[in-house]
Amino acid sequence: MDLDRTDKRILAELQKNGRISNLELADAIGLSPSPCLRRVKQLEDNGIIEGYTALLNASNLDLKLTALIQINMDKHTPDRFEHFEKSIKVYPEVLECLLIAGQSADYLLKVIVQDMEVYHDFLLNKITKIPGVADVHSSFVLRQVINTTKLPIENI
Repeated sequence: MDLDRTDKRILAELQKNGRISNLELADAIGLSPSPCLRRVKQLEDNGIIEGYTALLNASNLDLKLTALIQINMDKHTPDRFEHFEKSIKVYPEVLECLLIAGQSADYLLKVIVQDMEVYHDFLLNKITKIPGVADVHSSFVLRQVINTTKLPIENI
């Protein structure tokens, strides 16, 4: 789908406020409500808009420890990677799981938990129990400098 200027404006507004009403969105981008709604529906149907969600404050929920975990696998086989990826998806502590290149690690995980004690339990009783995990290196976030879900619409 080729995005025009109006589509990009819709996406930018929805990234600012996913709960904006269609009437408010139409007003913000200078369309009438019906064409605006049609465009949003088309963006959803084409998979540009995947869904809508609420952003929660982790600290206010007592989730204060964020860890970045580098995982090395013992074998680089499709079965080993598939099993790891299937296994890691069941843990709600894992916010992101990335298969990476250019590092000595195979995967990079972003994990959030309450504290170091919970992290220790997560690491020893979940991550290291997944068959194929050969090596684990953890780093801990001291401060989050940028935290956004907004994609750079103006750059496409």
